[in-house]
Amino acid sequence: MTTMTENAARYREFKMPDVGEGLTEAEILKWHVQPGDTVTDGQVVCEVETAKAAVELPIPYDGVVHKLHFEEGVTVDVGTSIITVDVAPGSAPEPSAPAQAPAAAPAPAAAPAEDEAPKGRQPVLVGYGVSEASTKRRPRKGASVPEQAPAEALYAVQTELNGQAPAPARPLAKPPVRKLAKDLGIDLATVVPTGPDGIVTREDVHAAAAPAAEPAPVSRETTPAAAAVVQADARETRIPVKGVRKATAQAMVGSAFTAPHVTEFVTVDVTRTMKLVEQLKSDKDMAGLRVNPLLLIAKALLVAIKRNPDVNASWDEANQEIVLKHYVNLGIAAATPRGLIVPNIKDAHAKTLPQLAESLGELVATAREGKTSPAAMSGGTVTITNVGVFGVDTGTPILNPGESAILAVGAIKLQPWVHKGKVKPRQVTTLALSFDHRLVDGELGSKVLADVAAVLEQPKRLITWG
Repeated sequence: MTTMTENAARYREFKMPDVGEGLTEAEILKWHVQPGDTVTDGQVVCEVETAKAAVELPIPYDGVVHKLHFEEGVTVDVGTSIITVDVAPGSAPEPSAPAQAPAAAPAPAAAPAEDEAPKGRQPVLVGYGVSEASTKRRPRKGASVPEQAPAEALYAVQTELNGQAPAPARPLAKPPVRKLAKDLGIDLATVVPTGPDGIVTREDVHAAAAPAAEPAPVSRETTPAAAAVVQADARETRIPVKGVRKATAQAMVGSAFTAPHVTEFVTVDVTRTMKLVEQLKSDKDMAGLRVNPLLLIAKALLVAIKRNPDVNASWDEANQEIVLKHYVNLGIAAATPRGLIVPNIKDAHAKTLPQLAESLGELVATAREGKTSPAAMSGGTVTITNVGVFGVDTGTPILNPGESAILAVGAIKLQPWVHKGKVKPRQVTTLALSFDHRLVDGELGSKVLADVAAVLEQPKRLITWG
């Protein structure tokens, strides 16, 4: 007879990996396989969207797809099993239930207990596999989610496999809810959860802290949001905040209220820079490369950082240190169908102009295709945001978290300008530099902005200063 331990070895659970740096969840965008399909090691089985980008997930073993645990559109926590693969197809069929088990209790043989999972390291992406406490998924509103095995059945399986009862499960709650409970002196084990799959919510904690003053929690079945239907003549539309939009909102709030922002402005004549752009387009060394004003603005900023290296730094709050960076990972803010992302060019300071043009072209093309990887958006040191492409003069940009400065470039317009003592039509733009005043004082920030402006006004300085 096939034992449950043998089934555990036969069926492998592929869990949602951490596809970025510390990300906690991802939405399943598209399945590329269905139950019964044969898969091979390294084959992409689905595409997911994290708070940073859309990522393809490869399976780490060969076999036949046994079960997809979630439908497309469902948001799943890192560490949760999303697909079961039969790695030994053609073997004896799994038993419907242990002989001594009650008929009413289904045996989840296709979902082996964690203790019987393969002991070898199987990560396919960064951070694959997390603690059991964080392996519950948060379903998308309005989406149907397959039911998981009952807790009683899982308890029975664990008891049979381990020979003893498992330790009491840790209450399920998000980190902010745990902190709230700690601040209020509430033991989460005593709180009655009302969230999906038994997750303790903020409302549950508040109810436990002041039961006489708080109304009874509203059940999931009667929650208005869950049953809301958008009418054709509705005056409002509610859109769930998730993915890139959610991450951007959290990052901007954190940055705005953590780093003391200062923004300085300068209006500059960039006529010579625009002429140089046209000359470079016909240069044989730049053939086939993306040549535009942003390329020379990026080079000008790199030159300014080289002349004022202290601006390229970060603030280490935990150690109370200023970290000076001896490299520049230049971020370029990009508007995509998924929202605003900021991929960066690694070691941009060491690139020649043709190399920088090539990197910019690849960055833009990848962002437009929605294929920017989480790694490409990590580790930036300074950023450029080109709001001028929307016809905007300039703005007061918010720092990308962990960076010291961000340069906003306004629209380049033909304007009357005093040139050599006479008013002439010239190509003019306005630059805005926001910086972290803990790291960059007014003098240093002014020098950096002035140097950028000087290079764009007289691009020959690229030769002498760069």
